[in-house]
Amino acid sequence: MAQGMPRNGWWMLILGLALALGGAMLANRVQTAGGVAVRDIRFLGTGGKMMSALLYVPSTATPATKAPGILAVHGYINSRETQDGFAIEFARRGYVVLAIDQTGHGYSGGPAFSNGFGGPDGLAYLRSLAMVDTNNIGMEGHSMGGWTVLAAAAAYPDDYKAIVLEGSSTGAPYAKDGSPSWPRNLGLVYSQYDEFSKLMWGVDKARDVVDSAKLKAVFGTSERIVPRKIYGSIANGTARILATPAVTHPGDHISPEAIARAIDWFSVTLKGARPIPSSNQIWYWKEAGTALGLIGFVMIVLGAFDVLLRLPAFAGVRGIVEPAVEARDGRWWRAFLMTSFLPALTFFPVFVAVFLLVQPNPILPQTVTTQITLWALVGAGISWLIGRGAISGRQADWLPAVVLAVLSVAAGYAALIAADQLFHTDFRLWIIAVKLPNLQQLMIAVIYIIPLTIGFLASVRTLVDRLTVQGDGWMAQYGWAKLALALGFVVMLVLDYGVFFLTGQLPTALDPLSTVIALQFPVVLTAVAAIAIFTWRRTGSYRPGALIAGMLVTLYVVAGTATQGW
Repeated sequence: MAQGMPRNGWWMLILGLALALGGAMLANRVQTAGGVAVRDIRFLGTGGKMMSALLYVPSTATPATKAPGILAVHGYINSRETQDGFAIEFARRGYVVLAIDQTGHGYSGGPAFSNGFGGPDGLAYLRSLAMVDTNNIGMEGHSMGGWTVLAAAAAYPDDYKAIVLEGSSTGAPYAKDGSPSWPRNLGLVYSQYDEFSKLMWGVDKARDVVDSAKLKAVFGTSERIVPRKIYGSIANGTARILATPAVTHPGDHISPEAIARAIDWFSVTLKGARPIPSSNQIWYWKEAGTALGLIGFVMIVLGAFDVLLRLPAFAGVRGIVEPAVEARDGRWWRAFLMTSFLPALTFFPVFVAVFLLVQPNPILPQTVTTQITLWALVGAGISWLIGRGAISGRQADWLPAVVLAVLSVAAGYAALIAADQLFHTDFRLWIIAVKLPNLQQLMIAVIYIIPLTIGFLASVRTLVDRLTVQGDGWMAQYGWAKLALALGFVVMLVLDYGVFFLTGQLPTALDPLSTVIALQFPVVLTAVAAIAIFTWRRTGSYRPGALIAGMLVTLYVVAGTATQGW
């Protein structure tokens, strides 16, 4: 067995638990700062669809002392927790905040896009709460969440006073056309590097939104729009204001300026909030807590694997570690470059093909999961081509390897259940989030888990059967493996966003959604590489790590995306 690294998994398991639960506790302390209560709720929407939300209730909000309310909504393939930065800061200032899961997202019933994305139902539920001042209701939505709150505004035009759209727009493809009088008191936060500027406001470069003819029509002017200037009248409900933070579309979630501009707009359009300066923000400590939880989650899975592996029942999984090659010769470098860059090069072609050719249906109910699954299978084919003729050492027995992988993953999710029940939080950093799947999502995971796992079996086999080198220490083994899986995506994204930041024009603007999805891949693939090497160093086999990766990625994607065809 390989030497040079601590072998006892108990320390990793204990430390992982400390990080996971300690981080969740920190996140909860931030969410509830100032006496705010956070509740995980369900309510019935149109057609009997079950809706999910987090409800933030300040201590000052009671039936006797009603508080202003805000409906906060995440974007496409996100969930209610993605709006935590906004929700935490709104609640600290005395607003009752309802952060819903859109239909077909998170724990809300589907399909996605139905029932006005869940916006009208969310607004109706917020107004039904006894502690909410129904004369002071605001709505905030990011991206497709903006269309969600606009759907609510269209359904109930007199039931709110102000809206903040973050990286969103009025009009096609999913919202009612805007005008100088609709929606009421509109605050638009549109970032200078938003990837969706063509779709949203008809401009090639997001920084040119000030010259958008579509936006000028909403603001009621023919002149270039001046950021931070109020147009129209708050009293008449025709006020408009534009803010342009220097971030990207997903960057709105973690932008103090984007959050501050929303706070500022509601402070002048709604009554009854506490006058805390918009620069006074604490939400990022919650982000730090859930990020610690994310690290702890991975450590728990690996620690549990190491502890369980020592049991007699898993003797058939243990084996001798035999690095594949003697040196990094020309053949090794060719395999490394193919492993690194071909998956990145196939990413956009596969994603576009699935979007254009495969309609969501009960067999393949999630478009993004279908895209990732086909991409993984294409990668498996590439890995097979790379690995032809490779000589593998003894491999772990399948049945105990599967059982060990299941138990290891279950240990991580047990910690996630504890964090959810005790602290109403999951494990996440920005757009990387590990969420508990509900029953429907578990059933969907059954559809995708085998093909996704086949993909990881092929890629991890190439990683250990072609790219491990004799004489490497543990740091080199982990480092080269992470580079092999993630480098192609890192280079692709650095080039893509480098051009974007320099010119304002996104090279992959033809498919901005997949561009944003790709941001997760370097992190996820780095974690897969770490899991692969950790398990290989203890078993000499690619199978246990690939099985764990297949399960984790399947659950991660299925619970974190939209369901369209169920």
